[in-house]
Amino acid sequence: MSVVAGESVGALLWRLWRDPAAWITTSDIFMILVALALPWSTSLVAIFAVAALVAMAPFFDANAFLQSLKRPISIFPVSLFFLAVIGTLWSDAPWGARLYAVGPAAKLLMLPVLFYHFESSSRGLKVFTAFLVSCILLMVMSWIVAFDPRLALKSGAEYGVPVKSYIDQSQEFALCAVVLAYPVITLLRAKRTWLAILLIAIALSFVVNMLFVSVSRTALVTMPVMLGIFALLHLKWRSIVIIASVAAVLGGMAWATSPQLRATSGRFLRDYQLYMERDEPTALGLRLEFWKKSLRFIAEAPVIGHGSGSTEGLFEQASVGPRVLAHGQVIRNPHNQTLNVAIQWGALGVIVLYAMWLSHLLLFRGDGLMAWIGLMVVVQNFFTSLFNSHLFDFNEGWIYVLGVGIAGGVLLKAGPQEASAGTRRTVAAGMVPTDQLSATSQRASPDVFGDRSAT
Repeated sequence: MSVVAGESVGALLWRLWRDPAAWITTSDIFMILVALALPWSTSLVAIFAVAALVAMAPFFDANAFLQSLKRPISIFPVSLFFLAVIGTLWSDAPWGARLYAVGPAAKLLMLPVLFYHFESSSRGLKVFTAFLVSCILLMVMSWIVAFDPRLALKSGAEYGVPVKSYIDQSQEFALCAVVLAYPVITLLRAKRTWLAILLIAIALSFVVNMLFVSVSRTALVTMPVMLGIFALLHLKWRSIVIIASVAAVLGGMAWATSPQLRATSGRFLRDYQLYMERDEPTALGLRLEFWKKSLRFIAEAPVIGHGSGSTEGLFEQASVGPRVLAHGQVIRNPHNQTLNVAIQWGALGVIVLYAMWLSHLLLFRGDGLMAWIGLMVVVQNFFTSLFNSHLFDFNEGWIYVLGVGIAGGVLLKAGPQEASAGTRRTVAAGMVPTDQLSATSQRASPDVFGDRSAT
């Protein structure tokens, strides 16, 4: 009996081993684990991402993948990586610094892989749901740590920040809160009030946590922009006026009741004054100092830049006085994505960077949940990259790769005719779009993106 059972198990395993659907499912599970781990751990993200690539390998169609690389949405991120590699040849930095500078751009190579994989997978929404659930758990942990800092998962944790940094946490919470606006509107229009109320409560919980526990100034600047885009795309003018009035009232109440919000906002002027009067290295003062020097570096090599890994050496040469003052600070990252790219790879790099952002924005110009997720990921990354190099940062960079790669792959799976039909089915069903429905509710243009599934 055990022999028969053993043979049955062996036959089952062999059948699964030769089944492409089983490998796709395995890859999807690892991508779900990546999304779950992203708010909490960097090492687990790397491990699960590599495991997902390994699971994709057995039935990977190299020819079809190479064809998919011809789309601009894939060409530009790959080009930015190879520009970082080639940029090591004209850099004066030590080779260790040159190779280190290539690493942050390497994650962009996952974008074409995710586009290709999620054209075949139907679990894109599950990956995003996993990320939302993980962020909800992080928010709960944030409140716990705010009341008892000893429960933080790292030593020397900031107030209400159990893991990583307050910037990473605020970026995740802001993105989740804004993205939830789309399913809320869909549910309200479908008269599914209680589920809409649940999602509203979750979104407001993220916002309340940022207002009263920990918020980054970058999130304060970018969230209104993201919400404004949502209002312009999905609401009537009367609704926009009403919501803006309510938001103004609630914002005033939050200002009056949140010492954290007042302190964060008040630091703008104080930081500027301390920098101008005493050369103190405040957050705002350092950014102004880094940006002024960066513009000078770019003027010295405007076309192809100073090469990969050159930034720290340039700031070292330009430092004046002791490093406890702003003018003496040395840094690898000028806290602006455009300047970061321009210093190393000049105007050529900036053109590739903005072409990538633009191609991804155009990909998500349609309707549906997946288009909304992808659009908000690109918009958030673009605007936060005015104050940080978020495309090259680990947490924010991976949010971009996952959001754009998965949502983009789901959209590429649907042809234009399917998109219109999918939108009608979703409205008729009165449901929040699932993977298949949201995938078919888009209007991606095959002549722009080279959608191989379009007819």
